[in-house]
Amino acid sequence: MLSFNSRDIKYKKPFGAVTVGQQIKISFPTPDAFIHATVTMILRHGNDNQKYQMILDRHKKTFVLKFQVDMPGVYFYRFEIEDENGIKYVGRDEQGSAIIGEWLPEWQLSVYEKNYKTPDWLKGGLIYHIFADRFARVDDEKLPRFGRLKSWYEDLTIADWDGVYRANDFYGGNIKGIISKLDYLAELSINAIYLSPVYKSSSNHRYDVGDYMTVDPLFGDEDEFVDLVCECKKRGIYVIMDGVFNHTGADSIYFNKFGHYDEIGAYQSKNSKYYDWYSFEEFPDKYACWWGITVVPSIRRDSTSFRQFIAGDNGVIEKWTKLGVQGWRLDVVDELSSDFVKEIRTKIKSLAKDVAVIGEVWEDASTKVSYSEEREYFYGRELDGVMNYPFCRAIIEYILNSDAMKFKNEVMDIMENYPAHALECCMTIIGTHDTTRIINVLSETKPSTDKVMRLGYRLNYNEYKLGLARVKLASVMQYFLPGVPVIYYGDEIGMQGFDDPINRRPMVFGNESELLSHYIKLGKLRKENRADFKGGLLINIREDGMIELLRGALVAYINPTTEEILLPVATYDILEDRTICSILPLSAIVTKTHE
Repeated sequence: MLSFNSRDIKYKKPFGAVTVGQQIKISFPTPDAFIHATVTMILRHGNDNQKYQMILDRHKKTFVLKFQVDMPGVYFYRFEIEDENGIKYVGRDEQGSAIIGEWLPEWQLSVYEKNYKTPDWLKGGLIYHIFADRFARVDDEKLPRFGRLKSWYEDLTIADWDGVYRANDFYGGNIKGIISKLDYLAELSINAIYLSPVYKSSSNHRYDVGDYMTVDPLFGDEDEFVDLVCECKKRGIYVIMDGVFNHTGADSIYFNKFGHYDEIGAYQSKNSKYYDWYSFEEFPDKYACWWGITVVPSIRRDSTSFRQFIAGDNGVIEKWTKLGVQGWRLDVVDELSSDFVKEIRTKIKSLAKDVAVIGEVWEDASTKVSYSEEREYFYGRELDGVMNYPFCRAIIEYILNSDAMKFKNEVMDIMENYPAHALECCMTIIGTHDTTRIINVLSETKPSTDKVMRLGYRLNYNEYKLGLARVKLASVMQYFLPGVPVIYYGDEIGMQGFDDPINRRPMVFGNESELLSHYIKLGKLRKENRADFKGGLLINIREDGMIELLRGALVAYINPTTEEILLPVATYDILEDRTICSILPLSAIVTKTHE
């Protein structure tokens, strides 16, 4: 029986990712049967293997190795035990423990540059994700250039008369509206708002950018944007901008397919100064576009003039950062070239080192491969953090299935693979503008696949009650996991909605619900104990199946089952401000490990 486990510093020190040149100590205990064997650790980087013979400490019956890695990258290691009976191959199981067998998974070792720093202002904080057209509106009699302005409580359009969804139904959410609700956000203890794109565009989501240098007129103007930044700062809130640099709109200054702009766009002429931004198979109507959607033509990955426009002197990043933007969320970052992402980071950090750079990645970002590139997000040259979808999936699956070990393994994998200071800057999410509303997910409602039916569906009493209880549970887990929790607007009041665009209804204010009170309490907990949420996480699995999440002096007990679980001693629940003796079904409590 082998006892090596990469998650225990008795066997691998330090835990998780390391810096270039940092000493790593591996202690590999061995049963008596292998005490006269030779143990070798094989460190792999790509197709290159380096072998290290380990030294036996006979007193401790442990093979020991101290080594360092001199180049940043993602490495993998395994062991070989050789005795008179031949070689036994050692890999890892799902818990990070050593097992003997062939073709087993290896352990991962992430190595990053020594000078890799991430912004301290974001760590231990809390983000509110605003879909700009749908959060709040102060009436200013503005109308969209195209499409229709709806009344705030009118339902969404999911397709026009011809069955095509053009995202041209607007509700007029604007800068003035956001400013009017900043005290609401402050009550939630928010310290950053992440805005969906605000650039001039033709659609309500504005990911089809028309003009990177201009605020969409329906949303506001540049002076109002500066006012927003200033009003946020008065309340200790920063603004994070959405950087959409993989594609533009077909209806844009740059492509100008419909002739709505004065400049000559790439669609109109090969002599356009923007022509080399795009890839045409047959000019002008066959061109590369994101996921085949013709309203968003893709930018060529090797277009130096576009990259200069975004990350060069007096470019897009410089303009908005100088206006006070404190963070950039890079849309579909895995579709941008690594060189471009490096240029973006370099530009941002040259303007202000504490501006955050966060990428949209749906998988384990440390081993992401796209366009045949092994991405270098966490080497120290590209991102400060990512949107942590693996944590999102782990939370949801645990609440639905109560598999504590699976949850722990999925969380620990990310904690091992990401540099700790990058993980602290990751967005810990349970819902976004790209996902079904969390209350719908956790209610386990499966309506018709017909989108019209899904638009009209509302959770019944029992479904809503179940979803509500589980959202409370999920939010406690979200707030306790490493990273920066993100509230997708409306999740804190139990807004419903299935897939895009049904998950983007206008915000409903004035709903003083028990869920909102719960989120306010959670926010205060993080704000008042911020130092605890900047440290590491311990996950304990109890005999009764509950998990304990420990952050500093705080511990959260999570009960996703339908059974009441008794506690060994009476415990004071910080969230509910009372002493309890048991944890009710589908609930969580938070207490202190010591005073």
